[in-house]
Amino acid sequence: MAYEIPVTQARAELADLINRVVYGGERVVVTRHGKPLAALVSAADLERLESAAEAAGGRAIGSVPEPGDTPSAPREHRRFGIAAEHRPHGG
Repeated sequence: MAYEIPVTQARAELADLINRVVYGGERVVVTRHGKPLAALVSAADLERLESAAEAAGGRAIGSVPEPGDTPSAPREHRRFGIAAEHRPHGG
């Protein structure tokens, strides 16, 4: 069974969630208002899922679209911007 976490909490704990997925072998389901929204799985799990989908006769799972290829939900359009910026030392 997957570990479920609300999206607001997942934002704050993303690094820990990634560690749980990669090193703990867990699957994490991110929810909004109690409904599944997205899932975090390891790259190895994703490979297995893609292989199984192909073996089943079709690509049930596709690759992640590039940013901008999929329109955002109307409320969330351009909601997020740059969250961090690299600054060289001494500058």
